[in-house]
Formats: sequence, C-alpha cells, structure tokens
Amino acid sequence: MTRVVGQLLLANLLMFVVTRGNLTLFSQLSLVPAQVLVKPWTLITYQFLHDPGGFSHIFFNMLALFFFGPKLEMRLGSRTFLKLYLTAGLVGAIVHILWTFLMMSRGGLYVPMVGASAAVYGVLFAYARFWPRDRVLIWFVIPVQIRFLVIFFTLISLWSGLGGVGGGVAHFAHLGGFLGGWLYLRVRAARSPAAQFRKQSESGLGERDLTVKWRQIEPASLHPVNRAEYERIADKVRQLGWAALTDRERTFVERFGGG
Repeated sequence: MTRVVGQLLLANLLMFVVTRGNLTLFSQLSLVPAQVLVKPWTLITYQFLHDPGGFSHIFFNMLALFFFGPKLEMRLGSRTFLKLYLTAGLVGAIVHILWTFLMMSRGGLYVPMVGASAAVYGVLFAYARFWPRDRVLIWFVIPVQIRFLVIFFTLISLWSGLGGVGGGVAHFAHLGGFLGGWLYLRVRAARSPAAQFRKQSESGLGERDLTVKWRQIEPASLHPVNRAEYERIADKVRQLGWAALTDRERTFVERFGGG
C-alpha cells in the first residue's frame, strides 16, 4: 500500500459512510450537469461519492484502485499520481456534461453523477501505458493483458453510451477518464526535461550558434571518452564544415557547450 492510494481509499470509504446518512450533503456534493456552474466544486467532490443504496459501486472502484494504484504511484511519485487521478476524474466529468448537453436530454441534465470510476479508469489507462502486458484475472479465472482490458472497456463504454444502454451508468464519464489519463501523461511527457532537451536538439542550431558553443567547450575538463569524441568532431568540422555534423554530434556540442 502506498501513501496516496491509502488516503484515497480512506477518503472514499469515509465519504460513503458519512453521506449514507446525510442525503442533503450527498446532494450538495453530487455532480448535476445543469447545476455545475452554480456548484463548480462538484467537479471534484463527486469523485468521492458512491451509490448509497448498495456496496457494489464503491467495492469495485476501490478494488481496482487497490490493485493498480500502488505500483503506478511508485512509478510516478505520490504527487504526480494524485494529479493524474484527479485530472482523470475532472475530464470524465467534463465529457459527461458535454455529452449530456449535446444529447439535450432534459432528464439527464438533472440526474446526479457520483463515483470514482472516471478517476480509476484514468489510473487503469496509465497502468496499461507503462505495463501493457501485465495480466489480470477476469472473475479471478480468465487471464487478460491489461492493454486488452482497456480496449475492451473502451468499446463497451462506446457501445453502451452511443446505444443508449445507460443502466444508470455514466459511460462517457468512463471514456473521459481514459482521455484524462492520456492527456495528463501526454502533457507530463511534453514538459519533462528529456522532452525539452530533445525539442531543443531537434530545432537545430545555426552554424554561428554551434561555433559559439564549440568555443565554450574545455577539452581538458572532459572525460577521456568525451574528449576523444570532441577531437573526432573537431577533425570532421575542419574537413567538412558544420553542415556535415549529424544530429547526435550537434547534440554533443549543445550539451558540452553549456548555456
């Protein structure tokens, strides 16, 4: 058990117990599409509520969080994992609201939505992103790779949502959870130091910039391996000019040229 997963499990269980006996509080924290502008906090609070009429809703959501959350939290770090979880839940809510307004279902506009499903779907997607070939046991019997489970849930949610097979389930919120998980990982990857360095390298430097950076390199301070590479590149530049450098060689100049 990891820290944030444990806290999320506890928060959901506590809210389940508290709101079962307080329908007024449950109503104030539930997400109602037609009321989201006057109750914006429900975009977050709905994620910690579950159907007070039974235990299956919260049981399966928390079971999935328990199985997939800890390994993912250790991979991403606690703060990043929490951001992923909340982002998936938020995007799930937005997708559900947009779809409800698009369908112009007056009844649907006033139907409250609760549950951590969208957030958990985001966790499931991220888990499949990092460990696509890990296997889970469906009904504790049938082994299925996690990547195929995500595809299956996506198809089921699309078929059920577009086909009107509601059954009191916000299928497009589930799809929004997958989307939120994908978006968060995408943005996180784009902002990573490695991505920034790669972007800078791919943009390329002009001959003048390369010359400036090259002059800033101090060969004597380099490791022998890097010094040998420096001398090889120097010979190449003298013979063929800067235009002959490969992307890897330009990256070397950028890295050791500083600035």
